Amino acid sequence: MDKVQKGQCFCGAVAIEVTGDPEAMGYCHCASCRSWSAGPVNAFTLWKPDAVAVTHGEQHLTTFEKTESSQRQFCSLCGGHVMTGHKGFGLVDVYAATIPTQKFEPGVHVNYAETVLPIKDGLPKMRDFPAELGGSGDLMPE
Repeated sequence: MDKVQKGQCFCGAVAIEVTGDPEAMGYCHCASCRSWSAGPVNAFTLWKPDAVAVTHGEQHLTTFEKTESSQRQFCSLCGGHVMTGHKGFGLVDVYAATIPTQKFEPGVHVNYAETVLPIKDGLPKMRDFPAELGGSGDLMPE
């Protein structure tokens, strides 16, 4: 049986469950994620859409779509960020902090060409995205 982990927005009005293991985990350095997360880097966990379920408070989940590639979802009561849909990739980014029981094991940095916080951790630094997700697949030096 697949493991099920629970998460919620900042106030707890929106609750989610993720089932199984994420497809990938890492850090995004793009300007859009930095602005949305109000931080110099955004920690992500990527899941197949059918592995993510809103279990409570769906009426409070609001979506903001600045671009077609990201459907950012947050709680309309507290403003807490919950997840971002990436329809074009067939993935959902559930913010790492949203699932406190998920052991965060990052494997990659994406959009590292836009970084404002260089991180020397030995992980691959992708200029943009992997080629299979429509990026160049180019790696950058640490």
